[in-house]
Amino acid sequence: MAVRAVRGAVQLERDEADHMRERVAALLEAILARNALTPDDLISFWFTATPDLHSDFPAAAARGLGLVDVPLICAQELDVEGAMPRVVRVLAHIETDLPRSEISHVYLGAAAALRKDIAQ
Repeated sequence: MAVRAVRGAVQLERDEADHMRERVAALLEAILARNALTPDDLISFWFTATPDLHSDFPAAAARGLGLVDVPLICAQELDVEGAMPRVVRVLAHIETDLPRSEISHVYLGAAAALRKDIAQ
């Protein structure tokens, strides 16, 4: 079994805690489903949020999905002029038998424009 990394992102429509939890949960569920992952496959999650998001921690969505024994951390994304607003990104470290080339990175909605090269 190898340790791999999975990337993903979602753009929020508004900075509201319930909306953030809903959209980030959808992102995490898609990452798990598209890569056939179970909670036992998860090592850790690193979340970043753009500086315009203040309503909640993105990691709260993971806890809401029952991922209570997976280490999580949140950080603020760089404040780069012209960057897409209201974006939550995730970097998940996982254990999987999938080769790197078969990992499915997930960019939902408008966030797909961030990484057209790897978004699936």
